[in-house]
Amino acid sequence: MIDTQNLHKLPTLIRYYILVSTTEAKSGHPTSSLSAVELMTTLMFGGFFKAKLDDPNYHNNDRLIFSKGHASPLFYAIYGAAGKLTEEELKTLRKYDSPLEGHPTMRFPYTEAATGSLGQGLSVGLGMALNAKYLDKLPYKTFVLLGDSEMAEGSNWEAIQVAAHYKLDNLIGIIDTNRLGQRGETMYGHDVEAYAKRVGAFGWETIVIDGHNLEDVSSAFEKAQLVKEKPMMIIAKTQKGKGVSFLEGQEGWHGKALSKEECEKALSEIGEVNTQIIGVVSPPELIEKKVEEHSNTITSLYKSGELVATRKAYGDSIAQLTKQNTNIVVLDAEVSNSTFADSVKKETPDQFFEMFIAEQNMVGTALGLSRRGKVPFISTFAAFFTRAFDQIRMSQYSDSNIKFVGSHAGASIGVDGSSQMGLEDIAMFRTVQDCVVLYPSDAFSTAKLVEESAKHYGNVYIRTTREATELLYSNEDEFHIGGSKVLKSSDNDVVTVIGAGITLHEALEAYELLAEQGIKIRVIDLYSIKPIDTETLLKASNETNALIVVEDHYSEGGICEAVRSALANESGKVYSLAVIKMPRSGQPNELLAYEEIDAEAIVKKVKEVVIIEDPRS
Repeated sequence: MIDTQNLHKLPTLIRYYILVSTTEAKSGHPTSSLSAVELMTTLMFGGFFKAKLDDPNYHNNDRLIFSKGHASPLFYAIYGAAGKLTEEELKTLRKYDSPLEGHPTMRFPYTEAATGSLGQGLSVGLGMALNAKYLDKLPYKTFVLLGDSEMAEGSNWEAIQVAAHYKLDNLIGIIDTNRLGQRGETMYGHDVEAYAKRVGAFGWETIVIDGHNLEDVSSAFEKAQLVKEKPMMIIAKTQKGKGVSFLEGQEGWHGKALSKEECEKALSEIGEVNTQIIGVVSPPELIEKKVEEHSNTITSLYKSGELVATRKAYGDSIAQLTKQNTNIVVLDAEVSNSTFADSVKKETPDQFFEMFIAEQNMVGTALGLSRRGKVPFISTFAAFFTRAFDQIRMSQYSDSNIKFVGSHAGASIGVDGSSQMGLEDIAMFRTVQDCVVLYPSDAFSTAKLVEESAKHYGNVYIRTTREATELLYSNEDEFHIGGSKVLKSSDNDVVTVIGAGITLHEALEAYELLAEQGIKIRVIDLYSIKPIDTETLLKASNETNALIVVEDHYSEGGICEAVRSALANESGKVYSLAVIKMPRSGQPNELLAYEEIDAEAIVKKVKEVVIIEDPRS
């Protein structure tokens, strides 16, 4: 039973916690937090949000995401009101050793995903709602608190479209329409009907309310329980800084904490505070968690002499995995017939979600699925992951376990032209902390690395090639994260050539051309770019005159820079052959030659290096 008497007292307590914690911190966003107090009080303590607070990871807890992560003082305050944080703990806000960071992170146990870069929380919530409705088939609901400023972000509208497409009646968004952004009024100010019309046009149920009226708010959440076959958006008209006269609706207070004197004045206005009351969160339905045996083993059945694109091998491999492991799900950005992710749509359709041309939302959705225990493999052309880099960047702060698969990488894709060429992707994913970066060169190595990626906990990027290439390995060959393969070597190697993907095949052709001329080179398949096989690189650096790294990627941030970083303390020479000219349409062989990363360019560079490095020449 809901304690309605305390429910009307809790907003004052929560405002008190917001004010004292931000004043103590001398920073934070009190006004952005004060505007949503009634919304969150009613949700958490009005019987609508159901969770076992003593078990934040319980599989049937409702989920709450603060997309407006700067309102973290409110986020922490509601858990203070629930008895999970003391006032003294709340006063550690933003301190170095406190889990109560300036924007929510996983250090605070009730955080569903790290937020703070605006426009991302709804996508994360979408992933959690997809998981509940279509995968785990659980009744939990996902609530997302949004700010009106962030509704200008395109990623929100990507999420709104896809949520309606999947009829996610377990997803409830709440727009805290407080009119003021960081520097002044938002795009629509207090025109709450403008939001209702726009969101409603995408197929959502909408309701406009007074966000400070507990009865209005309660009625909105009651309605949300009844809506079927569509998500719901509550658009709440609120006042920034609500409850404090000199803050309420005033510009110039965004992200500003009050002085001690201002805080005392504010506290005198909010009313009598009872720090002894505890808000009660309703328990969820207790449902036994399904335990299933999962396997991650791929058997490749390619034949000697066959030409297979690594993107095709990815499709073959992931189709095998989804049959064995129901926790593996595949998302694709409407290019599944090119990435070959459509193999999953054909074989295990319940584990495939079409995300359409909306890559930012796809990454955010994958994060939501990852946070609920799924292993999402998400695919598109390598070039198009760049537009989702903020979502990729933010995922690293949420203990994410996402496998990114970028196809059509490099100038070697050919006639489609420069707009379709992923030439920055390795650099981008190398910057993400602890993200593994893999670049297989044939179908067998692709299969093994997809298998290894599924077993590895953490973010992984797999770069695949458009063109069909020769088989270099067999199903018995082993590939490990952090490894490499030495394909050609002798005691008389003058230079080591390092390739990956398409350029490894060019390096092997160059090996044959040079061998005919009596020049021996070592050839390394550097399939794991991060982590990198430093031991093998050191050995090659010590045993040959120089290393030549050949890559179908821009030189900045690519494979050569990874090699140079690994050998930073060594005196050996490292040369780069990379994409340095403005790419254009053409046949793959024409473009490899144009960029001087083909076999002939490698032969030429080896001869130059031998003359430079060998004093006997």
